[in-house]
Amino acid sequence: MMPNIQYNVSLKSYNTFGIDVKADQFCSIAVDKDLISILQENKPPFFILSGGSNMLLTKDINDLVLHINTKGIEVEQKENYALVTAKAGENWHEFVQYCIKNNLGGLENLSLIPGCVGSSPIQNIGAYGVEIKDTFVSCKALNIETLKFEEFSNASCEFGYRDSIFKSKVKGKYIIVEVTFKLTTKNHVLKTSYGAIQEQLTEKKILNPTIKAVANAVITIRKSKLPDPKLIGNSGSFFKNPIILLEEYNTLVLNFPAMPHYVISETEVKIPAGWLIDQANFKGFTYKNAGVHDKQALVLINKTGNATGKEILELSEQIKQKIKNIYGIQLETEVNIF
Repeated sequence: MMPNIQYNVSLKSYNTFGIDVKADQFCSIAVDKDLISILQENKPPFFILSGGSNMLLTKDINDLVLHINTKGIEVEQKENYALVTAKAGENWHEFVQYCIKNNLGGLENLSLIPGCVGSSPIQNIGAYGVEIKDTFVSCKALNIETLKFEEFSNASCEFGYRDSIFKSKVKGKYIIVEVTFKLTTKNHVLKTSYGAIQEQLTEKKILNPTIKAVANAVITIRKSKLPDPKLIGNSGSFFKNPIILLEEYNTLVLNFPAMPHYVISETEVKIPAGWLIDQANFKGFTYKNAGVHDKQALVLINKTGNATGKEILELSEQIKQKIKNIYGIQLETEVNIF
């Protein structure tokens, strides 16, 4: 049976910013075969929506909105690891919690990131020293033009910093339907040196942490810094941390000696965008119905609950312009803007 198409549907509850734009046509997809059916009967372009966690909607959507809501997790046990495949519509944090509960290691540092599994490779989501590419094996995606399923290996996804082939070369040409990860089942390799994870573990007097302990530390840190999208509309980090040349940093640090950095290579360093925005006095700043979070300057918020996407976009442009003026650094958005 063909899935139902609804008309004039509010997308407020389908995006974590809580922006109230309308979809002319909306269809929720529960199984992959329904996706093929709906694509056969309708013409592109399509607007693909899953968790709505990494997007800013600035206008009504005229294209057919396909809400990917497929569920299911399969685990293939090997000797020292497991191949874990999750359907695209699985909630990301709930999937990570499932892995931890089943002693599957590798994703614990990515706890409490909003969104769904299917969008995780697109952005190469990352936090606390871990990125999707570290455990990603492959994903299955539907070619919108041929209606054939294709497999993308880790290498073929061309992962970069918050980037992949799905954001560039093949953008809008595929719909990811499931993702497979290689996760450890013993001798877990824990990454606790990034951010405040080790501080949290020390505070709780945990000397021999488990993957669950690391996940709990990450959750505590994120909750202390980041607003819950259910309470305050936001999309997590709005900007990427800029990567600049080492020689550029060496010049900047003469004028801004407190500027932190992380070494990326012999010639490049990463600068925390949150620090730049905070130093530019934007933390807690309000613009119309939008604002900058008072605990984490990297997070833009729907402060009153009634902000439009355009208001949040205008605020982001103000921030980008001021950072450019002060530091000569061009901030890039991590959030996809529509």
